[in-house]
Amino acid sequence: MSVAEKKPVVKERVGEVISAKMDKTIVVRVERRFPHPQFKKIVRFQKKFYAHDDEKRARQGDTVRIAECRPLSKLKRWKLVEVISTAMEPVGGVQ
Repeated sequence: MSVAEKKPVVKERVGEVISAKMDKTIVVRVERRFPHPQFKKIVRFQKKFYAHDDEKRARQGDTVRIAECRPLSKLKRWKLVEVISTAMEPVGGVQ
């Protein structure tokens, strides 16, 4: 393989959709768990990513896979790849 044929490495993350209220945009919360460098306790770190969902497939509570892409707006730098699992009931919905 020559240098021109190399495929770029694309970052992917798996997380939960916490908001799907915007048009073609979802907010995904990705949680990482790692040991604290000094105290060795398992620490949970959460980060929100804004992702492009052109077909509006994802709903609130779904588990999704997102991939890095070119900047689409001020905050959106990720796109929806697939919906891994759907939520049984909408989170925070009317009972």
